[in-house]
This record gives sequence, structure tokens and C-alpha cells, in this order.
Amino acid sequence: MSPSEAPMTEINTVPAAFQHRTVLLDEAVDGLKLEGERINGTYIDGTFGRGGHSRLILSRLGPQGRLVAFDKDPQAIATAEQVQDPRFTIVHDSFATMLDALDARGISQVDGILLDLGISSPQVDDASRGFSFRQDGPLDMRMDTTRGMSAAEWLATATEQQLEKVIRDYGEERFAFQIAKAIIARRAIQPISTTRELAAIVADAVKTREKGKDPATRTFQAVRIFINKELEDLEAGLSAAYAMLAPGARMSVISFHSLEDRMVKQFLASKAKVEQPDRRLPIRAADLPQPLMKLITKTKPSGPEVEANPRARSAVLRVAERLPASGGAA
Repeated sequence: MSPSEAPMTEINTVPAAFQHRTVLLDEAVDGLKLEGERINGTYIDGTFGRGGHSRLILSRLGPQGRLVAFDKDPQAIATAEQVQDPRFTIVHDSFATMLDALDARGISQVDGILLDLGISSPQVDDASRGFSFRQDGPLDMRMDTTRGMSAAEWLATATEQQLEKVIRDYGEERFAFQIAKAIIARRAIQPISTTRELAAIVADAVKTREKGKDPATRTFQAVRIFINKELEDLEAGLSAAYAMLAPGARMSVISFHSLEDRMVKQFLASKAKVEQPDRRLPIRAADLPQPLMKLITKTKPSGPEVEANPRARSAVLRVAERLPASGGAA
């Protein structure tokens, strides 16, 4: 049975209004180099979303191949559970937990890992999730609505200093101090429970606006990142992913904002570059420190993709390959 003949169920359970366009779909999966004997390997999709990358990976896997996907969103899990394919497993948790999750399934190494760090369009477009300031809805913002504190609950209890730090550090917002004070002042009068309420508070506090960008953009990003522990998960997930990669295996990571892309770039660079000893020391070339990974490519969406899906414009794909223990030329 060829990879294209392997059993699979089409994933298309998302309402038309909430359809998701997978960013850098072919480029990210191509980066895994799923060919030759590798088609029967084990792969990880760290963020199932609505199944775009998983669907393409499964179409290229051989009959002995295996794909394990992760996601925190119950709606994504419900979509993934529609997949009738014995090669596919879905885990309702963050990809940061992959070491334990894979160990529990008897997997010690994998042949490729794909992490798409973006929030999905169905999450943004569904007002009830509270991610968007463009629609009014409950101020939730949790990826996993079954656990944790909502954005409204955190805004009701955080100190002014905590608010300022989160908005400044995770939103890179220069008006973080003013926004934090405005939130404290507003909640003293009444709770902040909807997205429009928070957006209006930010708009009143931010006196100058970036051209073409809503003043609430950075604050919403900051609160979402904090509520979902996105950067903590990314740090743990990158380390776990590297630990799981077999020699020659590849990692494809798609980031969407500067904070996470900087983390990805620095992590991969730290594995691809090594400090070399003083050249005057009598050390054989074979004994010199060797890089642990090889940087393969950095890719951004094409003009036509951005035109068709404006949400793709900030995406960056980075691909790296784990080198054998003996090292290799980076």
C-alpha cells in the first residue's frame, strides 16, 4: 500500500464561518523530508488545530508510519477524534508534555516534529472564545476551556504591577503603564467581562495609534500569551522536541510574533553553533566540539498566500535537522 493509499478520514468538521487556512502548509511538511524509508517513521504534530498539517503528513506516511498530535483546545480534539486512521493518535494536552506522553506510548525517538505556534482562525472568529477585540464576547481567551483561569478572572485579581509587566513584556506595549492603570480604575467601578469592554479601555488609554493596527492588538496578545502560558510551553516544548529527535530527524516550527520567533531562532542557533577552543591549543580536528543541529531553511509566506490569507503575513517557518552524535558540518 502506497502512502497515498493509506487509510484516512477527511477532516472537515469546522463550520464554514470558522474555516481555518493552514499557513505554510506544504513548506512546513516538506521541511520534515518525509521520503524514502522515513515514510514509515514516527512524527509529531505539536498543534493539531483543525488538522491541516496532520492531514498532509498522514497522506505522505507509509502503512507502518505513525503520527501523534497534541492540542489543548477541546474543539480541536473533537475534530481530531473524527480521524479514523490507525496510524493517528491525538493527545489532549500541550506539546510541552510530549516527553511523558510519548514515553507512555512506548515512543523514545521520532523522525520529525512540526510545531505551528499560531492561534487558529476558528478560535479567533468564534466570539464566544474571547480572543478577538473585533467582536463582542466573554473575555475568556483560554485555549483549553476545561481548565485554568479565564482572562476576565485574571484581570479582576491581578495587581497593577502584574498587569503592566504582562502587557509590556508579552505585548511589547509602550503604553503598558497607562493601560494597567486604566484597567484598575475601570474594575473598581465594575468588572471587565467582555472583549469590547477591554478594547475600549485600551483605546482610551493609548493616545497614539500605529497605522493600520487597532490599539488593543498588543494588549490582547499579551493577555492571551499569559493566560495560556504560551512562552513557557514553547521553551519546554523546544527542549522536549530536541530530546525526542532521532539523528537525521527534522523539526519544522512556524511562529507568528517576534517573541516566539526570537525564542525559536535562539534555541536553534544554540544547537547549531558551538564555541571553538583557542586555535593554538593542540586539539585534533576530530576532537573539536561539533554542532548538534543543522539549520536547513527560513521561509516566509509567498505573496499569493498572504493575499489569500492576510493572517499569514507575520508567519516565519524555521527548519533544522538533528545531527548524529559524531557531529557534522553545519
